[in-house]
Amino acid sequence: MTSRIKISSAFDGGNISVIEASEPDNIRVKIPNDTNSKFLQWFYFRLQGGMGEQCVIQFENASDAAYPDGWVDYQAVASYDREYWFRVPTEYVDGKLVISHQPEQDSVYYAYFAPYSYERHLDMISWAASHDDCITDHLGETAEGRDITLLEVSQTQGLAKNIWIIARQHPGETMAEWFVEGLLERLFDESHPVSRSLLNQCRFYIVPNMNPDGAVHGNLRVNSKGVNLNREWKNPTQEFSPEVLAVQKKMAETGVDMFLDIHGDEALPVNFVDGCQGVPSFDARMEAMETLFKDMFVAVSPDFQTKIGYTPDQFGEANLTVATKWVGETYNCLSFTLEMPFKDNQNLPDEIVGWSPERAKILGADILYPIYQVIMSPHMKVDD
Repeated sequence: MTSRIKISSAFDGGNISVIEASEPDNIRVKIPNDTNSKFLQWFYFRLQGGMGEQCVIQFENASDAAYPDGWVDYQAVASYDREYWFRVPTEYVDGKLVISHQPEQDSVYYAYFAPYSYERHLDMISWAASHDDCITDHLGETAEGRDITLLEVSQTQGLAKNIWIIARQHPGETMAEWFVEGLLERLFDESHPVSRSLLNQCRFYIVPNMNPDGAVHGNLRVNSKGVNLNREWKNPTQEFSPEVLAVQKKMAETGVDMFLDIHGDEALPVNFVDGCQGVPSFDARMEAMETLFKDMFVAVSPDFQTKIGYTPDQFGEANLTVATKWVGETYNCLSFTLEMPFKDNQNLPDEIVGWSPERAKILGADILYPIYQVIMSPHMKVDD
């Protein structure tokens, strides 16, 4: 009898390689490498023909992933309509990731995290541009010719603080663009006092997707050239990292008073930020702004915490090829990498959806509160 099981990934962001799919309880797959790279971890595929069957999907090369610790206590996401994503039983056993799920429909999608498609990205850009407070700026093109688009959001024509926010340097960290979507929704809320106050005092420069090529290819960490953009900030090139080069050129025009680089972390089951403690210019003023930002974020969002995160760099030992470190050092400003989990927030778990697009959007909206507090603080530089 011919198996009805069909697995496909030939769509935006799709990524899987099928080894065996003759029986629903013995489906064997591999995660392909990122484009021109040894990194692998992102997967996204469609399974057809499994309705009512106990489908067991084994990822044979899970131990070769960029972050194998990311599979521990991890639950994959699934969706029937690609709108609502829920968690499914997943185990990491003997170097293999195993999904066990009985689909309720004949077509189901599985992914590492809820995807954020290139079409949705373009729709978000168009939606943002429809607001009077927003203009779009074409910064350049990727190696494959996709637009690198900047959103400039403000209500002031005079002196203003320049706040830069970028997302998805690592394209598989889709929660980052969901985060930006939520931030923009709050920023465009004309009835919200924090949003109104910020737009009267600041210019937001937002790049929702730094790596559209990698996103379309279904990569975890690199662009189409196989380059990790978040190791290119010290010496970007037009050939290998045009995305970073284009953003740096614009930053040189505008200046930077605050910088946020939005990411996802494979292993740590919490939301946290990583700052600039190790850059040569780090001083008491920058430390005070970091502390104020984190304290306010903890106060307004139970989904944010400061107890778990990366080990701070020793003074003078920061890696200036990383965006946050390079911007903090170059512009002597508050500069953070914000990390969200692929797993769940262990401090406020949700066994049905885990960390999700909806929760990422709420966190994106909530970050305006600590931004506002820092902007209003005496630690912020006085305009020249």
